[in-house]
Order: sequence, then structure tokens, then C-alpha cells
Amino acid sequence: MAGEQVRRPGRRTVLGAAVLSAGALGAGPAAAAAGRGRPGRGRGALPVPAVIAHRGASGYRPEHTLGAYQLALDMGADVIEQDLVPTRDGHLVCRHENDITGTTDVADHPEFADRRTTRTVDGTELTGWFTEDFTLAELKTLRATERIPDTRPHNTLYDGRWTVPSFEEVLRWADREGRRRGRPVHLHVETKHPSYFRGLGLGLEEPLARLLRRYGRHRADSPTFLQSFEPGSVRRLGELVETPRVVLLSSAGSRPWDFVESGDPRTVADLVTPEGLEWISGFAQGIGPTLDLVIPRRADGRLGEPTTLVRDAHARGLLLHPYTLRNENRFLPADFRRGTDPDAYGDAFGALRTYFATGIDGIFSDHPDTALLAAEDFRRG
Repeated sequence: MAGEQVRRPGRRTVLGAAVLSAGALGAGPAAAAAGRGRPGRGRGALPVPAVIAHRGASGYRPEHTLGAYQLALDMGADVIEQDLVPTRDGHLVCRHENDITGTTDVADHPEFADRRTTRTVDGTELTGWFTEDFTLAELKTLRATERIPDTRPHNTLYDGRWTVPSFEEVLRWADREGRRRGRPVHLHVETKHPSYFRGLGLGLEEPLARLLRRYGRHRADSPTFLQSFEPGSVRRLGELVETPRVVLLSSAGSRPWDFVESGDPRTVADLVTPEGLEWISGFAQGIGPTLDLVIPRRADGRLGEPTTLVRDAHARGLLLHPYTLRNENRFLPADFRRGTDPDAYGDAFGALRTYFATGIDGIFSDHPDTALLAAEDFRRG
């Protein structure tokens, strides 16, 4: 591929994530099952399917806090996810979005009232407070809060308990926990809105690469995945470090924002074709599709038939880490909802079992304890 970097790791040499063997990739269920759990080549093998704690144990603690990360790790999650956005002075912090209106107590700080503003981020106009308008020191005076309190009122018990962590704090935490446990703590790190921030002079990839090198997570066998919804960010990271990389894929009709800005007409539907996956495999080692790209939902909200995405991606050496499985009815396919309360738990075990049966290599979950039990049952079965 034009512009492809030379240093990328082999497509299946991915950080010790017990990836299916070449013989099992694209093979039938029996052959695939035989490949599950095979030790990888990196520092500490991941089981297949692996459980990725989505923003930490965000079903139980406010997301992207050290409390959520620690609980996920204590529950046994195989990988902990961070989303990265920058501060005004160029530090990377862990927030799902740069708009911190709903995830911090910033509105309660009169000293920052004049920071409230309107910005257009990836084509969407938003009004609130944004990380790029705060220094790290200023951001550290805020406290994290639950993002969806109506759905998860129990999480509001922990409002104000933790600050917004910098990514360097998380790296230090992961090092400490790794030494204490005698095994590496695996991370899944996303660059959020990279084109937008590059336009502000706050590019994410270079400071991220510097931190990865500083903490020894820049190699092909590092216990880390790098991910982005913008393929250009993933490619750029591959030119800076050898850390394994994953292209995130939203709904079929959507377009990555860097495609929108560059005039590339391709949609996600184009990227999940065999040709699109072959293109991705030139600079990434995996994909992170929305679960609906693995098994679409019918008009009534129930699951339909699986697509060929798992088979097609595996045939090109790409692992799949789809997102996101949550326990609450409102997030589950209709055939796994139980009762009429949208915020009550549904049959998450049944949904997980169905998705695991497609051959995915891992799954993002807000409730890692549930997903871990389901993964253990699946591997035994």
C-alpha cells in the first residue's frame, strides 16, 4: 500500500492476545474452538474471547476514573480501555469526550463559568465545557461524575470521589499493578477526534507515542492496543510506534471523520468488505466494529443472522474486538430484554453467548464481571 510503514508487526503477532492460529482463522467452529486460549507471543497471553473493560467497570463506577479502572482490574478484566483527549497545555487525559459537561462537576465551579462555550466537533455543534480550554492543573480541580445518572443512579454514590486521570497517571498505575500482580496490565487506548484536535494544534499521536516509549509500551509485543475511529490516526500511530493497532468501525452508513475532511467517499460499509479489510490490514492488526456489524438487528430490534465480517477479517489476519455489551435492557437486543424496565438487567449472558459464537476475539463490556463469567462458560463449552 502507498505510504505503508515498514515496521509494522506481523498481522497475527499481536501483543500476546491468544489470537487464533492460522489454521483456525476462517475455519469452522470446531477448528476455531481448538485455537482458543493458545498463548500468544507477547508479554502475558490474553484468552479468547478477551473481556475489555469499557472505560473501566463503567457499569459500576463513573467512567474513566481510577476507581473504574481499578474495579475492572480487580474483577479480572483482561484489558482496560482509555479514551484520550488533550488539555490546553498538551497533556492527555482520560475522558470519553472533550465535552466534560456531563462527566465532571465543572458546572459547579463559578471560576470556570466563562469557559462555557459552543464548539463544532466532527460536524456536531456542542455547548458546554471542553478539555482543550483547561490546563491539566485546572482540570485537576474538578471531580468526575456519572455520565448517565438516570440509567445508573447507583453510580452517583461515587460522584466527586475521583479526579479526571491523566494518561500518564494511568500508565503509572498500570505499572504498579503489573508489578504487584506479576503480570502486565493490558490497555486499549483510543485517540478521540484526532483530526479536530490536530486542527487546534493539539495533535494526539505524537504525545501518545512519547508516553508509550517512556513506559515501554511502544513495541509490537507491548500489552497495549491503540485504536481510533479515524484510520488516518491509526496509520499515523503506526509510523511512530510498533504497538498493535485497531481501526474502530461505527454504523455501516457512517464515514470516518478524516474521510469526510479529505473527501474520501468510502463508508464503513466499504471498509468491512474483503477489499476494505485488506486495506486496513496494511496498517492495523485488528478492527473494533460495532456489534451490529457482526450480527445486525432486525426492524423489531431482535438479532438477525451473523454477517461474514468475522470470517472475512480473520482471513486477513485481523482480530475483532467489537463494542459494547451492557447489561441493561435498553442496550440489549430485543430478544434478550427481560421485563419492561429499560434500566433493569436483561439476559446479558444469552447475548454474550450469541456474540461469542460468531468467533470474535474479544468484546467491550461496561460490566466486565458478567462478560468474564460468560467468556469462561463459553470456553468451557
